Amino acid sequence: MPREPAPFTNYLETGDLEAIKKHGVLRLVNLSGPREDLLPRDSIVTLRSLDLANKLAAKLKLEAVWLRADTPQQAIEMVHDGRADIAAYTLTDNQARRVLVDFTVPLMQARHKLVTSVNGPDISDPAKLKDVEIIAQTGSTYVDTAKRLLDEYPQANLTILNEVVYENRDALVELLNEKTNRVAILDNYIAENMHSYRDDVRIGAEVSPSENIAWAIRKDSKKLLTTVNNFLTRNLVSPPDDRIADWQTIKQSGVIRFLTYNRPSVYYLWKGVLMGFDYDLAKAFADKHDLQLQITVVPYDEKLIEWLKAGRGDFAGAVKNITQERIDQGIVFTTSYRETPEQVVSSNRKPEIARVQDLAGRKLTLRAYSPFIATARAIKNSGIDVEVEVAPPDVAIAEIINKIADGELDATIVDKDDVLMAASLQPELQPGTLVSDPRRQGWMLMPQNRELKKKLDAFIIDYRKSKQYKQKIAAYFEPNKRFTQRVTARVIPGEDLSPFDKLVKGHSLVYDFDWRLVTAQMWQESNFNPKATSPVGAQGLMQVMPLTGEEMGYPPPLFEPERNIQAGIKYLNWIRDRLEPTLPTVDKLWFTLASYNAGYGHLLDARKLAKDLGLNPNTWFGNVEVAMLKLAEPKYFSNARYGYVRGAEPVQYVRKISHLYRAYTNVAGAEPSELLRFAPIPAGE
Repeated sequence: MPREPAPFTNYLETGDLEAIKKHGVLRLVNLSGPREDLLPRDSIVTLRSLDLANKLAAKLKLEAVWLRADTPQQAIEMVHDGRADIAAYTLTDNQARRVLVDFTVPLMQARHKLVTSVNGPDISDPAKLKDVEIIAQTGSTYVDTAKRLLDEYPQANLTILNEVVYENRDALVELLNEKTNRVAILDNYIAENMHSYRDDVRIGAEVSPSENIAWAIRKDSKKLLTTVNNFLTRNLVSPPDDRIADWQTIKQSGVIRFLTYNRPSVYYLWKGVLMGFDYDLAKAFADKHDLQLQITVVPYDEKLIEWLKAGRGDFAGAVKNITQERIDQGIVFTTSYRETPEQVVSSNRKPEIARVQDLAGRKLTLRAYSPFIATARAIKNSGIDVEVEVAPPDVAIAEIINKIADGELDATIVDKDDVLMAASLQPELQPGTLVSDPRRQGWMLMPQNRELKKKLDAFIIDYRKSKQYKQKIAAYFEPNKRFTQRVTARVIPGEDLSPFDKLVKGHSLVYDFDWRLVTAQMWQESNFNPKATSPVGAQGLMQVMPLTGEEMGYPPPLFEPERNIQAGIKYLNWIRDRLEPTLPTVDKLWFTLASYNAGYGHLLDARKLAKDLGLNPNTWFGNVEVAMLKLAEPKYFSNARYGYVRGAEPVQYVRKISHLYRAYTNVAGAEPSELLRFAPIPAGE
């Protein structure tokens, strides 16, 4: 069996920029590696350290290699010792650390704040702390602040609890919730971001002066420091205050602000990658005009128009229909970037609604404030005896769709593309008649921003002619045929399961996976097509995302079968290793598959939600899969770290692979399946 390509082998280099360039590599260290595992809700997306550092490496014509450290102090020591070149992480610049490294110009400023659970102690003033355990994460400047508090309040009986939970903020909150006398110290921007999606934490008093946050560079690397400082100075911009700005002001600020929702097809995190139709187009517009894109996620229960009129963004959109009702609220729309008709969707347990007349005697449940209400009422007013019900404002369209699939509701009206996507993932749904002409959709902005409207209109007209536009439409509004195919995989006793059985057997053995499971997954991913490419860029037999392949040591392209299988199985193993060793073997397998499909972060959110709902967070079927489905509903995903997920996809993904795996073990069952002896695979769909 051919050997796996050698992973990056680190080396010692303590020289300046010229010495670094001889290696052809820029070694960047942080605490998470080369992927961003957080959904930015209010940030300049292109200015995260990850993106800035990759951009710097490209400018220097060096390959960016990301290394991981467990703590900020370890990252600093790696730079000092010559095991990394830049600590591209939000590090506090202080005198103690300057003994080891130099710091760049500040990325921002921050202050330490007290944080606790909803049942925690009074944190409005550090003088009120008494008998409190202070969580100060190992290797951070929080430890220094905690020690100072102990010195300042010797009678308060304060103690320090050192933990390493930097990249797992949910674990930090769990520590706070374990005892009612626990308080953590966090930078204000981290605390505020965490509070944006968790309502079980409180932020209290400041306990440190304002300090600079910067990157760390090896001492005496003067040319590298100057180069990085010049780069950051040119690329760092401050988010503007709330204002209604014209095009000249936007260009001068270097930032364009986009208001949107975290929701399907708009802006969300999938397999660790930020994506969405509106997000991708807004990013393309910003890049065209050399602007930094600031994304602000508007709470689901608030209106984009109100935030736009308040000056919190320059333009706004979330696949919004162009309607006179919205224009009458004092905004204008760009030219249309997409058109789609409205369509009825119902349950296949009831008669099909193939014509508008078939709505007689049926009940339509519409999302509150949606434009589909007017359509439904127009149908009723035309003389068709249809009952029209408007759901409460806190009921999202995802919840309505799920209840239709479960038979709890009769039917609804949504955009045709949403019907097709939902029906492809939930076979209980039945697309029905179209009930409107194609509706135009566009972005919203203020009437006085005439020059911005001209720029946006010109961009949309030009972009709609491009190949990229067609790819975006396919990615976000057309079902993935490979995923939704109904063709049964070939299962013939005595014959190979796939053309790649030998490769799969060899590489599965390296990581202790059942080769039949991997083969079932491969069928689900690509139908055994080594040239398969998904609309969002996944490649080959195992549909490996390019960034994932690179992180596993297999840079794209990944269409050669053996490299693709190696990368996919190695990634499966990487996910499995992140799960607790105490998990039941079978559920660890299902969790691994769900993470492979949707991303590890969404699995963490689903397990946390399962626990909150009184379900078993250690069991997939009937428990965590239920929570995963609910993460498509705003009342659940708005409090999830990783935000919205199209939960029906990982649920169907695991279920389909489990059924095919069972069929494969029945056919190619020479060796006993340990997994099948642990627990049965659920029957039926």
